[in-house]
Amino acid sequence: MRKVPAVLGTALILLVLAACSPAEPIKIGLLAGLSDRGSDFGESVRNGVILAVEQQNKAGGINGRKIELLVRDDGQDKVKATEAALELIALHPDIIIGPVTSSMATVVLPLMAQAGQVFISPTVASTDFYGKDDYFFRVNCTTRDAAIQHARVLFERGTRRAGLAFDVSNLSFSATWVEAFADEFKQLGGAVSGTAGFESSATTHFSDVITQLLNAKPEALVFVASTLDTSRLAQQARRLAPGLALSSSEWAASAEALSEMGGSAVEGMLITHAYNRDDSGAAYQNFRTAFKNRFQREFGSFSLLAYDTANIVFAAMKQRTGSENMKTALLKYGPYKGVQQEIVFDANGDATRMVYFTELRSGNLVQYK
Repeated sequence: MRKVPAVLGTALILLVLAACSPAEPIKIGLLAGLSDRGSDFGESVRNGVILAVEQQNKAGGINGRKIELLVRDDGQDKVKATEAALELIALHPDIIIGPVTSSMATVVLPLMAQAGQVFISPTVASTDFYGKDDYFFRVNCTTRDAAIQHARVLFERGTRRAGLAFDVSNLSFSATWVEAFADEFKQLGGAVSGTAGFESSATTHFSDVITQLLNAKPEALVFVASTLDTSRLAQQARRLAPGLALSSSEWAASAEALSEMGGSAVEGMLITHAYNRDDSGAAYQNFRTAFKNRFQREFGSFSLLAYDTANIVFAAMKQRTGSENMKTALLKYGPYKGVQQEIVFDANGDATRMVYFTELRSGNLVQYK
């Protein structure tokens, strides 16, 4: 009987220690291309998520639980993306942020669906994923919305014949963008003088792509490609047709990186963006300052979209009950406050977003519209 108090004392100590131990962290996955030719895209998304996670953890986490970010690289490659997605799914995160391109979303969506894994992309825009009741949430506007606005702005600026170069390695994005642009531009009274698809690789002859488009006498060239490929296309366009107007889809919206890679060739280029660069509001200015302090560089559209996405996830997590999964919570607790825009999901997990345009002038972004 003398052993009973000792046993009870030991049990009490163990209970006290358990109560004092840190709560198990909340696991959030991140799937992005971090080692491919367009890795600036994935890195921008990663940095936006990292900033949001660090700020939330500094503020105490989610209901007293810290956030653990599980990062995997899809390499913009089907095999690597499959492996990375399966690794994340096996870790049982509450949600996965990503992927960042439509081509990788095509690869991983069946895997996520089979596992019942909720995932949310800051940037995937293809209409292939729009209007479907599944486990996939999208924060960005669709390719159709962005391309229609781009066609209107280009027509407004006086262009009546446009040639389009597009990357076929992300065809789910580029093909739907080109189609929407062409339809809208034609309705406005313009014409697509020609299109040229290419495979993104270090050996691609971008001079041949530009030459093909120039043969049809365009008044402007539109590039639907990554930041790196857009800069290379611009360099060849400036060499072969120095005075031709150039513009870019939102895929190359990392304007600082575009300026670094393209140099003087991207001067004057019109770029589609997902944010208002002239915003003087506190939320935007605080985000911009925090990002620059953390990463020693200006942010791009993708970083802001990713930051908004992570904060959407945190807001839903704070309010959900123990019985609610992330799909239910995301649909139930919106709308969500972004840095500049309110994010509202419809019943299928699709959101809309305003489109903005800037020009590169002397290496700086100048808001056009």
